[in-house]
Amino acid sequence: MRKFLSDNVVNIKPSGIRKFFDIVSEMKDAISLGVGEPDFDTPWHIRDEGIYAFERGKTFYTSNAGLKDLRIEIANYMKRSQGLNYNPDNEIIVTVGGSEAIDIGLRAIINPGDEVIIPQPSYVSYEPCAVLAGAKPVIINLKAENDFRLTPEELLEAITDKTKILILPYPNNPTGAIMEQDDLEKIAKIIIEKDILVMSDEIYAELTYKGKHVSIASIEGMQERTILINGFSKSYAMTGWRLGYACAPKELIQQMTKIHQFAIMCAPTISQYAAVEALKNGDDDVKEMREAYNQRRRFLMNAFEKMGLECFEPFGAFYVFPCIKEFGMTSEEFATRFLQEEKVALVPGTAFGECGEGFLRISYAYSLENLKIAIGRLEKFVSKLRG
Repeated sequence: MRKFLSDNVVNIKPSGIRKFFDIVSEMKDAISLGVGEPDFDTPWHIRDEGIYAFERGKTFYTSNAGLKDLRIEIANYMKRSQGLNYNPDNEIIVTVGGSEAIDIGLRAIINPGDEVIIPQPSYVSYEPCAVLAGAKPVIINLKAENDFRLTPEELLEAITDKTKILILPYPNNPTGAIMEQDDLEKIAKIIIEKDILVMSDEIYAELTYKGKHVSIASIEGMQERTILINGFSKSYAMTGWRLGYACAPKELIQQMTKIHQFAIMCAPTISQYAAVEALKNGDDDVKEMREAYNQRRRFLMNAFEKMGLECFEPFGAFYVFPCIKEFGMTSEEFATRFLQEEKVALVPGTAFGECGEGFLRISYAYSLENLKIAIGRLEKFVSKLRG
């Protein structure tokens, strides 16, 4: 069968996240801190709206771009949260999760040989999606000493005459790093000067613990150069509803909608009705979940300090990225031994790029009770390694 398979697809490595999740799912008394999925249930008023839509027989296709009511609410959200004006008729598309928006956004702009700049460590889908679109990924290895922020110097060094777009993954998965107004203004200046685009993945925008999230699209001259990606999975605990969206200039949305039209048709209808309710009345739910995540974040940082485990302080998403270089093991070796000996699943930093070597991703989208048990096991394991 090999001769029938696409080399492009065969050469893409499977996700490094799922390996440990699959193992821990069959291991008795094991705890997983590996998957970025909120432990909260979708708030009841959002579920009720989905149930109500189902009961009313709202099970038909929507327009390719998504329900008009939902696109209007997305436009309202972007206005009140970032001061951005998007036309719901032609500058917004509703997708099957943020991942589809990333995929079709890249496919809509890439010609063979175009270069896509991807700062890493970052979400596992960026590089494969760039490859599948026919692009050449250009990796920027972010540094812990810079708090895993993208610097202007790093960006300038990566740009060539073939650069088409920069992927800006903040708040960041897996590091929890954020980019603040001043950081973004410096990056925006380069993007404008070099005449390239940016894909800003803001799926964790509401999970920011240091001030308010700032979108690069809100900086002067950037909205017309930005494909802004967001969704409902993280902020509203709606992972299984599979709903995201993209906001961009109408010329880009038109081409993205064309791909979406032939590949997907439309995002799940029931989910779209529920998402309207989420945007209209879900702010208090988001605040409550954000406060809980922040409590867990502070607990983990305090625990790392007590056990002497190096970890820069993250201010976004729901991940920490501790350094384990002192133990002389690869991230894969550490995670494998920790799972086998202490029955806790973490994700090796290398799942998010080679520069993740020497780090682990720990998700705190889990209960404080489970976090306390897992960290107790980590402290025991670290003490044993230190001998």
